Amino acid sequence: MSNEMQLKYGCNPNQKPSRIFMQDGSELPITVLNGKPGYINLLDAFNGWQLVKELKEATGLPAATSFKHVSPAGAAVGKPLSETEAKIYFVDDLGELSPIACAYARARGADRMSSYGDFTALSDTCDAITAKMLAREVSDGIIAPDYTEEALEILKTKRKGTYNVIKIDSSYKPAPIETKQVYGVTFEQGRNEFEINHALLDNIVTDNKNIPEDKKIDLLISLITLKYTQSNSVCYVKDGQAIGIGAGQQSRIHCTRLAGSKADNWWLRQSPQVMGLQFVDDIRRPDRDNAIDVYMSDEYEDVLAEGTWQTIFKVKPEVFTREEKKAWLAKNDNVALGSDAFFPFGDNIERAHKSGVKYIAEPGGSIRDDHVIMTCNKYGIAMAFTGMRLFHH
Repeated sequence: MSNEMQLKYGCNPNQKPSRIFMQDGSELPITVLNGKPGYINLLDAFNGWQLVKELKEATGLPAATSFKHVSPAGAAVGKPLSETEAKIYFVDDLGELSPIACAYARARGADRMSSYGDFTALSDTCDAITAKMLAREVSDGIIAPDYTEEALEILKTKRKGTYNVIKIDSSYKPAPIETKQVYGVTFEQGRNEFEINHALLDNIVTDNKNIPEDKKIDLLISLITLKYTQSNSVCYVKDGQAIGIGAGQQSRIHCTRLAGSKADNWWLRQSPQVMGLQFVDDIRRPDRDNAIDVYMSDEYEDVLAEGTWQTIFKVKPEVFTREEKKAWLAKNDNVALGSDAFFPFGDNIERAHKSGVKYIAEPGGSIRDDHVIMTCNKYGIAMAFTGMRLFHH
């Protein structure tokens, strides 16, 4: 370790010189075991590490996240995968998965389009099965507290030996005050060390007061994910994993819609129509993911056109009609939803309801809280006011 690392360039190639360093002269908390990470890689790595570290502390389960452009594309804890989940995440050929491998399969698989070229963070030691999973994905790098010898050897072969592998000191504790510069002006603030735990969910303001224990875990996952997502942000979670993350939207309803559409796509991928798609044998993983995304959209003709479908599918699929999609989406239920700031209008609840949301955690404090609560009551949704905003910039 050293207290400084020179980087090729900053956010863009013209931004030179570039480095990371410890202002107090102490050693950096990371060791680069392989590759040469860049500026944005390290932003993703440090934000992702904080997210999975807190998920592990809050749930007691191994955690993983898939980061892109300083926001998570997916985040999950290490619950076992169902047969369907293993198939839609394309890991059903890997045999039995370890808990940390399950966490990464979920984090990477929730929104595969957004996770393309991701930076991975793991709360626990990266094992061989997780490394095998990473080896066949388009990914920029990984940060974890440790690696097995076999995992490290696998990862070192990725991207012609240039794959970024970072080991972080899990005991590292940053200074309580953080700074950054914008336009030559230094900003300073206390680090956001707010602990997200079960006590945050005690103030249930709706008629329905029942939030089962597993749904409380889902709400904690949503809130911890939001703590490291560029704001405004909303996060849909089901069965231990984020299924739709909306980041960086100026309007909260647009954020709720964006995250909801991602959650809908996650569910549509489990439909018989999508599960039954027969791809040509030599299709690349990104091309397959893109074809699925287009097939489920209103632009389905782009992959079903004569002369095109033959390059993707062995058998031409039937159109997945709007009516069929609506009927399948109606089967999704028991989804949890977190918001990093209050919902200003009940329209957010209306949209969330369409994606199966039954449990919500948000700060509260809007002058229209009564309308938001009333909308929840209309659908039997249980909502907790946390009293804590989670903006991240």
